[in-house]
Amino acid sequence: MREAAREAAGLGFESVWTPAGGVPDSFHVCAAWSQDTSLHTGISVVPAARMWTPLGLAAQAATLAQLSSGRFVLGLGTGGYGPGFWASVGLPDRPIAVMREYVTEVRGLLAGQQVTAGPIVARAGADPGAPGWPRSASLGLADLPPAPVYLAALGPQMLRLAGETADGALLNWATPERIAVSRKQIDAGAARAGRGPGTVPMTMYIRVCIDDDVAAARRAFGAQVLGYAMGAPGLPPGAGYRGLFAQMGFDAELTELEHRRDGGTAMPELVDAAPEEMLQAVGYYGPAAPAPAAFARLSAGLDEAIVRIITARPGLGPVGQAMAALTPALIRAARELPPSSSCSPFSSTGRAPLTGLLPYGPPRSRAGSTSPSPAESQVTR
Repeated sequence: MREAAREAAGLGFESVWTPAGGVPDSFHVCAAWSQDTSLHTGISVVPAARMWTPLGLAAQAATLAQLSSGRFVLGLGTGGYGPGFWASVGLPDRPIAVMREYVTEVRGLLAGQQVTAGPIVARAGADPGAPGWPRSASLGLADLPPAPVYLAALGPQMLRLAGETADGALLNWATPERIAVSRKQIDAGAARAGRGPGTVPMTMYIRVCIDDDVAAARRAFGAQVLGYAMGAPGLPPGAGYRGLFAQMGFDAELTELEHRRDGGTAMPELVDAAPEEMLQAVGYYGPAAPAPAAFARLSAGLDEAIVRIITARPGLGPVGQAMAALTPALIRAARELPPSSSCSPFSSTGRAPLTGLLPYGPPRSRAGSTSPSPAESQVTR
């Protein structure tokens, strides 16, 4: 990973990002990258309620802000959703209220304030597994380098909360049309806090699988999409990413795939049956040459777009191939071509999005979960 970050810097990427919730620890990964490069680093996202207290998160983020001279972004997410998840961490099933406390308390601590814990997160010891921290605390330092706190958000309530309370919003698996809808919700939340439209940046992973073997690339990419998009048995179809994909127009297709899965159809066959429209709406797979134009289309409206690499073959070769295919210069050149859709290739500020990188393909080990990506889990509220 360290060598990939150094290569990313040479290719012109503006930032490098990592998920969280497993091994190696994401804060240590960002610290190593900050030592090796002058790139901004970010975590998207830390499973806050599942693994951390606000004070612990703030201390980690402040340390990285110091090590990197203010080139670190902390992304926060719930770490899960649904009554079972919230019961497992000893908190009520009130994700908006929980994340309001996390974001405001972490930001306050990073600003050097003495922060009093809110009534939800401060319920230390009320139930087994409940997170807790001192009722009032500070980091004991002032004039820390900036450490922006971004909030992972899918649904309208969480998007508005990001606009109101966070330094940025982290989207996921959103089509360009969904990005535009998200911008409106974020701006509505920003207005509550007296912030102007477009002042809260939107960042998102865009998955790509670059391989001349198109069938293999489709299988690898499609498995990632369905791992998020199909609802788990027993969960409401409006929950989590299943709800997001339904709102983006793919409810009928997913219902059919879930019916086949529940009847015993294996994932490879489900991927083969997945509609092209859905796969191409949220990412890219295939050879290198068309990738920059596809990425430019998919990132329309974002303030920062992160190339998240999926590989169809083992080893670092496919990772380097994807990095070389999607350098910021190539993506910028593609954005200068006449647009093929009604979505502007620029963000709401009129600037072309920055380009970041998540520079490794195979999934890392994750602590305490076997779901596709629990740290990014968010509700569509």
